[in-house]
Amino acid sequence: MSKKLKIALPKGSLQDPTIKLLEQAGYNIYTSSRGLRPDSDDKELDIYLIRAQEISRYLASGFIDCGITGLDWASNDEDALIDLAELPYSRATVRPTKWVLVVPEDSPVKSVQDLEGKRIATEGVEITRNYLKKNGVTADVEFSWGATEVKVPDLVDAIVDVTETGASLRANDLRIVDTLLTSFPHFYGSKESYQDDWKKQKMDRMVLMLKAALEARGKVGLKMNLPEKSLQAVLEKLPSLRRPTVSHLAEEGWVAIETIIEDAVARNLIPDLKELGAEGIIEYPLSKIVL
Repeated sequence: MSKKLKIALPKGSLQDPTIKLLEQAGYNIYTSSRGLRPDSDDKELDIYLIRAQEISRYLASGFIDCGITGLDWASNDEDALIDLAELPYSRATVRPTKWVLVVPEDSPVKSVQDLEGKRIATEGVEITRNYLKKNGVTADVEFSWGATEVKVPDLVDAIVDVTETGASLRANDLRIVDTLLTSFPHFYGSKESYQDDWKKQKMDRMVLMLKAALEARGKVGLKMNLPEKSLQAVLEKLPSLRRPTVSHLAEEGWVAIETIIEDAVARNLIPDLKELGAEGIIEYPLSKIVL
């Protein structure tokens, strides 16, 4: 039998962006509307779709070899995990997920100390309790199954909820009092599984490719030809990830340049390069950058 690496991917809001990232890294994942065991073009992967809140527990117990879940959900099991990489992506944007303490806009609560003896609803019960303990506040923390925003002020005094932009909170006339935790997904390995040489190598290779895919995000390749006399002026204009590659062409007095730039600057940079004498300018997409 071929060797298998058991990997857990987060089911729910992070599922689609996680699978998209894996595809960009070279791992095609095939899901169905109800299936919890996706297939892959990498036959060495045994994939499980598990709620992000539960992945670290299955890693710590040794049932799963590795998985992707948020730093927030892994905090209680971190002693049994190997944190192999932070993966800076999220559900809807490139911003991190934030756990925030929230009250109605007209609430008298100005700080966490004002919640002494009050009631707080949240899905992140342990995250909230640890935060209150750190701040020396005693409050009643209850688990929320969802739609947490509607529970204040009639059912609870405050909530702790997840946000990326805060737009939904503002739309519901809610105010952020404090940020408890900022979290991106991480690639975790089980400490036990990481002792296996084959599994360790497989995990490390996956992390390399995932980081390469993220590094290429928002960047494009750029190549051009130009008169050698314009080289210095172009180099001064050209932002680059590393020193650009410069090579001489067969035609005397001409050079070729190749570099990597941020996609957002290309629309202004390319006309500038053309004015400096560049010709044959080619912009091309990047899927991976290995640093």
